[in-house]
Amino acid sequence: MGITSFIGGIFTGAGKKSAFREAAGATVADDDTGWRRLSGDTARDLAPVTQARMREIAAYLWQANLLANRLIELPLAFLLAEGVKLQVKDAAAQAALDAFWRDPINQMDLKLAKRVRELALFGEQCYPAFTNTVSGAVRLGYLDPALIQAVIVDPDNPEQPIAVVTVKDAGGRERRYRVIVNGPDDELFGQAARALRQGCADGECFYFAVNALSSGVRGRSDLLAQADWLDAYDDFLFGEHDRTKYQRAFIWDVELTGATDEQIKARATDYPPPSPNTVRLHNESEKWSAVSPDIQSGDTVATARLMRNHILGGAGVPEHWFGGGGDVNRAVGAEMAEPTFKLFAMRQREIKHILEEIGRYVLRQQALARGARNFDLTKPEFRVDAVFPEMIAKDTTRYAAALQQVVAAAAIAVDKGYLGRATAVRIIASVASRLGVDIDADAELDAANEEAEARVADDLLPPDALPDPA
Repeated sequence: MGITSFIGGIFTGAGKKSAFREAAGATVADDDTGWRRLSGDTARDLAPVTQARMREIAAYLWQANLLANRLIELPLAFLLAEGVKLQVKDAAAQAALDAFWRDPINQMDLKLAKRVRELALFGEQCYPAFTNTVSGAVRLGYLDPALIQAVIVDPDNPEQPIAVVTVKDAGGRERRYRVIVNGPDDELFGQAARALRQGCADGECFYFAVNALSSGVRGRSDLLAQADWLDAYDDFLFGEHDRTKYQRAFIWDVELTGATDEQIKARATDYPPPSPNTVRLHNESEKWSAVSPDIQSGDTVATARLMRNHILGGAGVPEHWFGGGGDVNRAVGAEMAEPTFKLFAMRQREIKHILEEIGRYVLRQQALARGARNFDLTKPEFRVDAVFPEMIAKDTTRYAAALQQVVAAAAIAVDKGYLGRATAVRIIASVASRLGVDIDADAELDAANEEAEARVADDLLPPDALPDPA
């Protein structure tokens, strides 16, 4: 019997022959494609219970733990203390942005700090957007991250969130918001994503997350990694406080020479402990002494510093910013702060993106309300720019001295023929940028040439003073 007949016989009977067929099947489409399962979207996300616990712990630490509070508030002060502005070159567009910013409901000057703070605490923010269909005016709401049940991503692009689903309210109803992406859906998303977004009929919202992974969905708190250590540091300090109280406590030890047990008990009953600033008289048979506990303790200052620096190092913040000077002078302190400002600059770039994305949406809604279906946000006059102040005051003396030396060196190199004038101007521009002055090297060189020609024409310079075009 051949092998084919033998296999067929297993299913049809040993004495019968049957044609051998390849196994075949089809995958049944999952109705829940793109929706978040109870256990989380991917292994890169925290479990829903852990996500909720993270939010509660972060909020508690910010309120009750001095070090945690400062880890959140210090970057916030550097980023927003001087205020932020949305700017655009077009005058009408600027008026629309100003109206949005100062709207009595939006109050961005007041609410921006709270929203950036909670972005750091909870790792994500969701703002439902409401648009006046007549005027195009936009107002932002707020959705507590605790009310977010799921964040849906594009099935074809897991980095792109497309919808937010809330937890069910008391009436058993959940809300489904489309995540705002500036542009028409048919140009930005595939068929699967568009179908999911069409089922979100409760409005639009902005969704932003920090400390998230590309293969994950939800954001994470800035305090997530430090939470246990912050709590341990708090417990350590409270323990030191209790130990200090115990060290200050004392008892009166009274030695009665030759007294019997009955005499000692009678003496203890007749003479209560003396009050402060009182006098106690006794003969040579009594000996009074105050006894304090001798609690042996190690170098608690070193232990506290070790724990504090472990937390601060994880957050990228130098020790001397938290009252622990250590072996830091001014020069070393400035160098130690540079990595911290790099971290702050990264967060500033994220906030800048958030504000500019909201600004573009405001202008887009204004245009749609006017019937401008082909409004082009890429035009230079409609490019929204979020302007932040300098985080720190620059030490301009160093850059001013460097600029003087660079200008002199560049002039000598041009005279000797080692550098072209355009390259020399670019070198000077790179140093000038450190002083906050942005120079377009080519435009500046053209302007200098035109000015030199004008001065020659006015007989202020000899003709041979004109620069060589090469």
